[in-house]
Amino acid sequence: MVGPLNRKPQPSGATRRTAVGLILGAPLLGACSSVQQSFGQFSNPFSSPQPEAGPAGPQQQPLAVGTGQVKVGVILPLSAAGNAGVAAQSMKNAAEMALAEFQNPNIQLLIKDDGGSPQGASQATQQALGEGAEIILGPLFAQSVPAVAQQTRAKGVSVIAFSTDSSVAGRGVYLLSFLPESDVNRIVDYSAGIGKKSFAALLPDNAYGNVVEAAFKQAAARKGRIVAFEKYGADRSAAVRTVSQSLGQADALFMADDGDSVVAAADALTAAGVNLRNIQLLGTGLWDNPRVFGSPALQGGLYAAPDPSGFRSFAGRYRTKYGGEPVRTATLAYDAVALVAALSRTQGAQRFAAETLTNPSGFAGIDGLFRFRSDGTNERGLAVMKVGQGGSTPVAGSPKSFGA
Repeated sequence: MVGPLNRKPQPSGATRRTAVGLILGAPLLGACSSVQQSFGQFSNPFSSPQPEAGPAGPQQQPLAVGTGQVKVGVILPLSAAGNAGVAAQSMKNAAEMALAEFQNPNIQLLIKDDGGSPQGASQATQQALGEGAEIILGPLFAQSVPAVAQQTRAKGVSVIAFSTDSSVAGRGVYLLSFLPESDVNRIVDYSAGIGKKSFAALLPDNAYGNVVEAAFKQAAARKGRIVAFEKYGADRSAAVRTVSQSLGQADALFMADDGDSVVAAADALTAAGVNLRNIQLLGTGLWDNPRVFGSPALQGGLYAAPDPSGFRSFAGRYRTKYGGEPVRTATLAYDAVALVAALSRTQGAQRFAAETLTNPSGFAGIDGLFRFRSDGTNERGLAVMKVGQGGSTPVAGSPKSFGA
């Protein structure tokens, strides 16, 4: 087990979070009475706009931050157009914030712009490795991960990427992202624990739905049985009709889609004559959306997501430092930098070895516990949230340790 970090003093009222494996995120502050709901929104990782690189490729100048001896490559689409570039800048800020908040870190960040393209990611990785990077943080997009891995595996260097597509994980490539599989396992396990073991499911027929389907079928078979399962495309009427006919045999209905789509599915079920108050509704982190909170049909629904208090504290510090709001994925960059800084301090020559990164005790970051599996995917300790008017409240907190 890796010991806790030494952190800079925090504002009064801060409390120290429980140590598991390694403490990364700054201590949580007292709960805020009002937080913009947009802080907690998780977008569908499989339907995000594709990055658009400029015609000349990456434009950002190379940047080194910090003076430590351990060099860490950070690869982000800083010059990509639209939301990709905005997210990259926010994640860069968070990475630098982690370095500033960690007490005397012995790392130097080699920040590289990949322009949002696999070619740019390959070039950025080559540059970082040439400058002595011992580990690579990034890239953000799934299509760029194999290009990075091709460079790093030849050098025996590990990668901690931010993609949500678990198919790009693998030997030496670990994903520090919010994977749908963790959401599914947490919500199915919780619902079984409160006696809901006969499941119906209504899922989108897309890449996200396919990933969720595989995880749900495994989890439901482990905890109970599936009495109805349907997927829908642009027209969900047939799937809704089929599922509605079987809900009398189910005590939980699992719907995993983004805010607009899950509200539309719930409204379609209601229009088909289903009283959704007679069944426990279940969802994933995509439910963390104002549209869901405002839907009368989804009130009382349960979904799995990181405990929002960690992000509230992080966002407050980010606003103070940068004068703006962080993107939701900014915590990934913060935790990645905090992790490598801590491992550099405590683990010596084995700091980025596979057995170090896959410590089964895991690590405690901004969004709670996480640990890397040997296949490169991750497991997160998630809270269970209950949908209410105007927001959500936790009905089960994040675990303090990973079970056996």
